[in-house]
Amino acid sequence: MATRTKILSLVFAMMMSFTVLSGYCSAKIYKVGDSERWTAKDDVYYAWAERDYKEFHVGDSLVFEYDHNINDVTQVSGGLEYEFCDLSSPRAVYNTGHDITYKVGDSEGWKVYDSDFYNKWSEEKQFHLGDSLIFEYANEVNDVYEISGDLEFMTCDPTSPVAVHKTGRDLVRLTELGVHYFITSNSGSCEAGLKLRAMVGPQQKAVTYPKFPKKVDFSAMERLNNWLKAFKPQH
Repeated sequence: MATRTKILSLVFAMMMSFTVLSGYCSAKIYKVGDSERWTAKDDVYYAWAERDYKEFHVGDSLVFEYDHNINDVTQVSGGLEYEFCDLSSPRAVYNTGHDITYKVGDSEGWKVYDSDFYNKWSEEKQFHLGDSLIFEYANEVNDVYEISGDLEFMTCDPTSPVAVHKTGRDLVRLTELGVHYFITSNSGSCEAGLKLRAMVGPQQKAVTYPKFPKKVDFSAMERLNNWLKAFKPQH
């Protein structure tokens, strides 16, 4: 079973804050809250962000896992909005439930030298616009090259890549419809089967839920007047 999670690029989220450093070594992917996931629990995310002296850098990503029928992820613009949970002017809201990331090869990762392994893995999936792929591998041995066509894929030709990934834990977002091709630049490994072809379809339609009337917030004076009205004699 593929790992199915909601994922988004590094953001300042509604219930947690942290410092993003400008220095960049290799992109990392963090699962927010680890086993606690993204749920309402006091101090979980403060402790998580500080644990092991996490240092977030530009290019890192956060994975939010949660029940999208209950929660969402709202990006706010500053510390004041964060402290008061002010959602009135969000920079972005993530709640579609369709941003899914797949770990390529599942538990095997990007290291199986078998001509059918990644074909079968890909055929079992339904990739959509906005989904992402995570490639995990030993970067001393392999890498990930995005290439543009079927001919390059069949012949394991890495000479004109669309993009090159070499961190050992690469996040690739699927932003275009059609077939996406990935190979390793190691010709022997590629010919042995270390390559992936992924067909990407349109984004799934978001599930809509009935909108309930918002709770009306009365001022203290209005609440007092309503309370006093209850004691007036009825005619």
